[in-house]
Amino acid sequence: MPSFFTLLALCAGLTSIRMGIEERYDLALGLIVFAALLDGIDGRIARLLKASSRFGAELDSLADFVNFGVAPALLIFNWGLGSFKSLGWICVMIFALASALRLARFNVAIEDDQQPKWRKGFFVGMPTPAAAIVVLLPVYLEYLGFGGIRSSPLLLNVVLVYTLLIAFMMVSTIPTFSGKLLGERIAREYVMPTFMLAIGFVSLLVTYPFGTLTGASLAYLASIPVSWYRFGQMEAKPQEKLPGEQEPAQSDGDANDDGRIVAIRSGDKPH
Repeated sequence: MPSFFTLLALCAGLTSIRMGIEERYDLALGLIVFAALLDGIDGRIARLLKASSRFGAELDSLADFVNFGVAPALLIFNWGLGSFKSLGWICVMIFALASALRLARFNVAIEDDQQPKWRKGFFVGMPTPAAAIVVLLPVYLEYLGFGGIRSSPLLLNVVLVYTLLIAFMMVSTIPTFSGKLLGERIAREYVMPTFMLAIGFVSLLVTYPFGTLTGASLAYLASIPVSWYRFGQMEAKPQEKLPGEQEPAQSDGDANDDGRIVAIRSGDKPH
């Protein structure tokens, strides 16, 4: 069942590539967003149904590379960076390769179960679905009325540098909020308001897609310094012991030394 959603997301990503080639950028954007929503669902369904498997994890990684590495890279190249010819292609290729490296690092990290629980609330670097949504911010702005982006060489240079910056964020070690612990921290009385907020966001996304995506992208970028600061605060706190860890046993020599110290302080000579 979870693999069905993964394959459906992969179909959306592949179709997005076709829509971008045909210059139907609005549909291409919508399909990438749809793939991102499905990506957030399949893992939770797998955990809920206890149907997680190695096959599903590998399939999910391959789908994420196509949906959030290749599809947005080709979209932004066809949309505007193609005017740079080889330079634009190198830029989007770096973005796609960065997404592959990001996914490979994530697959290695999930096998490490010796980390404290609070670290699950953070990603190392920007996750590929978020990068795919955020890197397309110039396209959203054009649909909002800023139509001079593609006709301005200066603004296109800004878009090129911006794309490289998002690629760097994927392979960086800058912590970003993951939201994995959000469900565990919501009190029962806040469950319904949270659902209403989620429904409101989806309604805005359907009604005002480009404005909502612009606002969400800017809010996410603004949250990165906050997550970095919060991560530093959590890391500075005393760490919780990992399961199975015990206090180091005191040696006989240490115990005898402690006994001598106590005896001397009490005025008794040790025998």
